[in-house]
Amino acid sequence: MHHTTTKLLAGLLWVAATAALADRSDWPSDFIVGTASHDSTYDVYGSGWANLIADELGLSGSGAVTGGPLQNLALVNGGDLAFGLTTLGPAADAVAGQSPLAPGVPMDNACALFPMYATPFSITALSSSGITSIAGIPDGTRIGFGPSASTADAYFSAILEALGVSFERRNGSWNELSAQLQEGQLDVIAFAADLPIPVVSRLAGQTDVNIIAFTEEEQARVLETFPVSEYWIPASADTTLEEDVRAVAMWNFAIARCDLPEDFVYEVTRVTMENNDKLRDVHHVAETTIPENIVHNAVLPFHPGAARWYTEHGYEIDESLIR
Repeated sequence: MHHTTTKLLAGLLWVAATAALADRSDWPSDFIVGTASHDSTYDVYGSGWANLIADELGLSGSGAVTGGPLQNLALVNGGDLAFGLTTLGPAADAVAGQSPLAPGVPMDNACALFPMYATPFSITALSSSGITSIAGIPDGTRIGFGPSASTADAYFSAILEALGVSFERRNGSWNELSAQLQEGQLDVIAFAADLPIPVVSRLAGQTDVNIIAFTEEEQARVLETFPVSEYWIPASADTTLEEDVRAVAMWNFAIARCDLPEDFVYEVTRVTMENNDKLRDVHHVAETTIPENIVHNAVLPFHPGAARWYTEHGYEIDESLIR
């Protein structure tokens, strides 16, 4: 009986192994993940994720430094890259044919793969400015939005305009803008950055700062208009905070070419979702790279391989959001 069971098990394993090999017949032998600038969160996360997939699936894979979310969408959509990392703002523009890299051309070969993490939008001003609310930002206020064409520059500026704020736009690195704020050459910085923000922490150690909250009404208006999610900046994010601060955040998602083989993308999704501990070792933001967070994507269609893994494991995806 034991001998028969062993033979049966061996036969099943052989069949499974043979099927797995057959399923790989149309898989790519290697892949590249589009990330962003060197040493950025995208670069660290994307390269680490590529290594995880390559190791677990026995493939050759790596991350590639790119111009970031916008370019990754264009490179994946055009077939130059298998995978990329992006944010839902540029993704919404790309689907609508409004990407500045391909105006008038809807990008229809970039599919959602899995949620990465949320990038919160936060507002900082010196306490000496007297600015304590979004509605209280005076007309003509000099606001720094980070590097030109960054997520903050493209979307936080539009959010503040939608909330009736009239401002003078300033661009530069967060370090440059922080120095300008401290020297009185700037009034407010509108961040789209992972928390805690090092330059805010440094500022708070040298002078009094205000981290400005969205009101419930302001948050609701923004959620209706932009591809962002509700977010609370935890009091632990900065020593100046005594309680959590209401805000919004834009989710980052990994994307795949929609024409990649379904079984391949299924396995990529499986490895990612089943190895969150290894991803957290790559970067702490991966703590939110979990299947429950697929609900934050209502912009890009999910690759059918990814959607199959989620639905098999009890996570619902509207059929209209499956390629």
